[in-house]
Amino acid sequence: MAEIRKYHITVTAKTHFIPEQSDEAAERYVFSYTITISNTGQIAAQLISRHWQIIDAHQKVQEVRGLGVVGEQPLLKPGDSFEYTSGTAVSTPVGAMKGSYQMVAEDGKPFEAEIPEFILSVPRVLH
Repeated sequence: MAEIRKYHITVTAKTHFIPEQSDEAAERYVFSYTITISNTGQIAAQLISRHWQIIDAHQKVQEVRGLGVVGEQPLLKPGDSFEYTSGTAVSTPVGAMKGSYQMVAEDGKPFEAEIPEFILSVPRVLH
């Protein structure tokens, strides 16, 4: 149990539909998302890379992998948070995103931080 707490990252997301960049006729719905990554563990850790799954309402999955986030590989000490905003497009008015960040702790141990699934939804589509 202590091992789990030592390496612990909490990820939260807020989403926003961007109507001016979306085109319903072309089946393109654009969303921004703001992610907060918090080191809730007991050891400093650096975000090295990311892996996203972006899923539309037809269960079509886009996989995205890459180094860092928004061009950065933040080092988070215990209690630190890093926030960034990015965006994505899906072909349906409702979709979802989930994934993981690949982290390396200050002691050299690699671990994954789960990005819990969050919903992308045009306003008033879901109740």
